[in-house]
Amino acid sequence: MTREKQLALVRGSSSQELWSKSLGEIIAEKATSLGDKELAIFPWQDVRLSYRQLAERGELVAAALLGAGIHHSDCIGIMAGNRHEYLEVVIGATSIGCHVLTLNTTYKPWELRNALQKTSCRVLFIASTIGTRSLSEHIQLLTSSSEIVRLPDLEQTIILGGIGNSSFAGSHLYDEFLALHGEKLPDANIPVAPNDVLSLQLTSGTTGEPKASMLTHINLLNNARFLGQQMELTGQDIVCCPPPLFHCFGLVMAFFSTLIHGAKIVFPSDHFDPGLVLDALQQEDCTTLLGVPTMFAAELEILHEKNYSLTSLCKGLVAGSPVSPAMMSELRKHMGIDGMVISYGMTETSTITFSTSLLDSIENRTKTVGTVMPHVTAKVVNERGDTLLRGERGELCISGYALHRGYLNNRAKTDEVMKIADDGTLWMHTGDECLIDEAGYCHVLGRIKDIIIRGGENIFPKEIEEHLLRHPQVVEASVIGIPDPKYGEAVGCFLRLSDDRPKPRKDEIQNWVRAEMGRSKTPQSVFWVGPDEACSHIPQTGSGKHQKHVLRQMACTLLDTHVQTE
Repeated sequence: MTREKQLALVRGSSSQELWSKSLGEIIAEKATSLGDKELAIFPWQDVRLSYRQLAERGELVAAALLGAGIHHSDCIGIMAGNRHEYLEVVIGATSIGCHVLTLNTTYKPWELRNALQKTSCRVLFIASTIGTRSLSEHIQLLTSSSEIVRLPDLEQTIILGGIGNSSFAGSHLYDEFLALHGEKLPDANIPVAPNDVLSLQLTSGTTGEPKASMLTHINLLNNARFLGQQMELTGQDIVCCPPPLFHCFGLVMAFFSTLIHGAKIVFPSDHFDPGLVLDALQQEDCTTLLGVPTMFAAELEILHEKNYSLTSLCKGLVAGSPVSPAMMSELRKHMGIDGMVISYGMTETSTITFSTSLLDSIENRTKTVGTVMPHVTAKVVNERGDTLLRGERGELCISGYALHRGYLNNRAKTDEVMKIADDGTLWMHTGDECLIDEAGYCHVLGRIKDIIIRGGENIFPKEIEEHLLRHPQVVEASVIGIPDPKYGEAVGCFLRLSDDRPKPRKDEIQNWVRAEMGRSKTPQSVFWVGPDEACSHIPQTGSGKHQKHVLRQMACTLLDTHVQTE
């Protein structure tokens, strides 16, 4: 074997041409070809929209925005749960060339204000509530006379649902806004180029200052198209989507993929509710379920308590963190999910760059994130930027159509992660520690910044998490570095256990890890998760990822308390 063949450098297939279309073009095509076929169902709102109806509703939003003086390339924000207006706003705004800023539903008022200020947002669509949580404080902040001066670009706040009148200054209810401005679209067609920005996605907000990633129609639509092929989506599929629309998972991987492949999608609730997910799966005869592992775990817990008939469900898509073999077995046994697609990517790469297929082995679906996607090139490099060999650990870099346009108004941060190689190729440095094996499968070892350095030894939390998840009683695991006076750092873990067995002792967990992985990777501290434990739940971002910086702070506090108590 030559050195070139051994390099950790893989290229996706280019047998299919990349699409050069806008979202508006695809909506128009599907509305014509599929017409009255149902596209999007929102049981909690009692709303069912066909391809044609969603296209028409999008046209109303476009007309209203034009009537309000909004133009091509203006920023339109939306902060809401998974509701039908969300899709209408995205379709309508992008059809006239607006950039849609999708806002994290967990933002506090000041975080929302900063995001709008950073992106010069001109119109904000905001839900009055998300689940049982009121957003009135957010709306009051944005519409008060004292704060509006700090947001000179924000001209209108449009409220979605739940409030009987638009009593906030400078605001309208959604239906009022459409009625006020939503007249016939002008005859002149507004050109939207495929390489125009479709969405602004705020990223890295859990550990630092959020940056607005600029993602184009070409980026997102091609990615959704290829991912749908990995899931083998057809017009007969009915997709259930619990992940949030503000994240690429909900908007791109779920909705855009469904739209492109002529399928149907169900949004069970405006925020994640495992019981409503199971209700939707049964009532709508869903074939495909999407989620992060914590969502699947919560659904399995409810499923054990109640009887559901899920005879139509046969495949799933998971992203965010690994699925343990035990969970894979549970999903097959209790939910009928025999085919599970495991995907990996990041916002800045539109979002999926590696994925397994429905035909991959259980081992590849539980230990890897699959092979590289079409029209994507990936490599693993060392600290000097040299491409490593297969099986060697280093930073994963991505090139190809999927790369975002950069961070809005932030050239310095863009240049930190997007670098041009000597041959002129632009690479995105992901910050993820990975290896590519001889067969071309990618193994994600964790975030480089999360690596635990114990006495000079690099320890990868994901490896330990995967082993902990193989323990018969562990259903959720998060490994972090904790301060240690001798080694600098040591391993700590937060564990959530199944409810059907007695709680294991700390030393049982330690022995479980030590027997397989050795002393250095054995958790020095074990924190239990659940009622009356160290924490009631593992803190997560709005998209379901563990907030390890919060866990580290929590561990330090718990350890200090323990020392003081002793």
